[in-house]
Amino acid sequence: MTNDPQFLYMILVLPSLFGLTLIGDGLVKVLREDTAGLISIVFGILFIGAVIFAYFFFSSYFGFEPPMPL
Repeated sequence: MTNDPQFLYMILVLPSLFGLTLIGDGLVKVLREDTAGLISIVFGILFIGAVIFAYFFFSSYFGFEPPMPL
């Protein structure tokens, strides 16, 4: 299940792109001297952190295989 590329795309790639978009938007706002850009940067970093946490959670959750019965 975790080897499915659609699963990887939905769970990791799309949310990561959203987090990078937040960071990029925040940087543009900061360069235009708008202090609200810092909020976007912080939320983008938190969002990417949540994606990294979800990756480790799902890789350990779905990667566990129960022992074979004898």
